[in-house]
Amino acid sequence: SLEPPGETLLDLLKQAGQPVVGIGKIDDLFKGRGLTRAIHTKNNEVGMDETVRILSLVPRGLVFVNLVDFDMLYGHRNDAAGYAKALEAFDARLPALLGGMRQGDLLCLTSDHGNDPLGPGTDHTREYVPLLAYGPRLARGVNLGTRRTFADVGQTVADALGVKRLAWGDSFLDSLAVG
Repeated sequence: SLEPPGETLLDLLKQAGQPVVGIGKIDDLFKGRGLTRAIHTKNNEVGMDETVRILSLVPRGLVFVNLVDFDMLYGHRNDAAGYAKALEAFDARLPALLGGMRQGDLLCLTSDHGNDPLGPGTDHTREYVPLLAYGPRLARGVNLGTRRTFADVGQTVADALGVKRLAWGDSFLDSLAVG
């Protein structure tokens, strides 16, 4: 992978003394930069195991997870049935993940790019990606709409963890605040 061309959210968090744990292939995606710990995983199951385990060990900071099977095994191979089974397996693991969250935690579920297993070809096929945000103390049922940029996720994490504003993106953290 290429070195990120500028300062990233991971760099800012690490500089601020926050733990930054990468699970899956995060270390590869950022060429190791900005992480305080990297845990490589071989599949979604191990990725979820490590995520739930790390949540109990890291009291603050960023746990950044890439569940590799969605992309590598199903999206790029146009395997819609496999993708559906992987989603069901993830759904079954979600209660353990949510149960490991603390009151001030924020969970953002998204993807790094759109890769429709039913789309034409085997490359990135969608401009927009899904985004779900959850936290034990956050408002429920908030429609975040179609965001202008994926950078909004990074800006929201920066806002939630109290580091300086990033060059791009608008935080949606205030939209999730309880009344």
